[in-house]
Amino acid sequence: MAVVERNTPATAGTCGGNGVRLTSRHMTATRPWKAAAAGARARAAGAQAGADVRRVRDLLRSAVLRGAYPGGQLPGEPELMAAHGVTRATVREALALLRTEGLVERRQGVGTHAVAEAVLAPLAEAHGAADPGAGSVFDRRMRPRVLDRSVIPLPAVAADRLGARSGEPCLRLEYVALLGDEPVAMATNYVLFPEAERLRDVPFVSDWYALLAEAGLPLGESEFVLGCLPADAATAGLLGLAEGAPVVTMEQVIRAPGGRPFDLAHIHHRGDRFLLVSRLPRASAPR
Repeated sequence: MAVVERNTPATAGTCGGNGVRLTSRHMTATRPWKAAAAGARARAAGAQAGADVRRVRDLLRSAVLRGAYPGGQLPGEPELMAAHGVTRATVREALALLRTEGLVERRQGVGTHAVAEAVLAPLAEAHGAADPGAGSVFDRRMRPRVLDRSVIPLPAVAADRLGARSGEPCLRLEYVALLGDEPVAMATNYVLFPEAERLRDVPFVSDWYALLAEAGLPLGESEFVLGCLPADAATAGLLGLAEGAPVVTMEQVIRAPGGRPFDLAHIHHRGDRFLLVSRLPRASAPR
């Protein structure tokens, strides 16, 4: 509410000749309202700009990881502005975020070039529930760097997940999965006997499912629990990431054809290099 002070005679500083004069108390009462309104408008504009940056970044990231740009060359800033209906500042900020993620490089006079591309793996193949297609990452394209292959007492948590006895012998097989020379995932497996006996001495030269096949171990069922966590220092070092970078986590239980669980795996994989693709038809017509 405006605060006024009334004086009978009209003096300097009055509003007209009605004797009403706005005082300094009036001004201090109205300024916070104006400042609040201006602040609200600024926050709304900032939120909109931030949302535009995020949306453009997500769309460009998807295109980069899928190899959508011929030769890896992204369109120029004017083309991206027109395609997304945003300002140059928004495009530049979105590209800066992709650069920070290690997905693009920007050079003055050259433009923006993609420096990373992800592999896409059907989720059924990642489960080991489907034979890999030609050219699939699971078509013996990966190779392992084994970190540990030893018989240890089964930890209590692993025993609970596998329905086994804590402390009984198990094979712990831990490795980093390499695609070319680049690490894309790491996994720690706890395998029960007698299956572990068949895995102990089989050469591990490709992916996990190829190893199971070489050992003559058929897969009956595979279960995943998916999550995401910041990489700790050790995991980041193994996967070539900065500490704290997000990694996709997968807890997997593999069962034999008869339903007996025999393998528990904790897997961390790079979400910027390894993408899982899932496509399922609707089970029944909508009601």
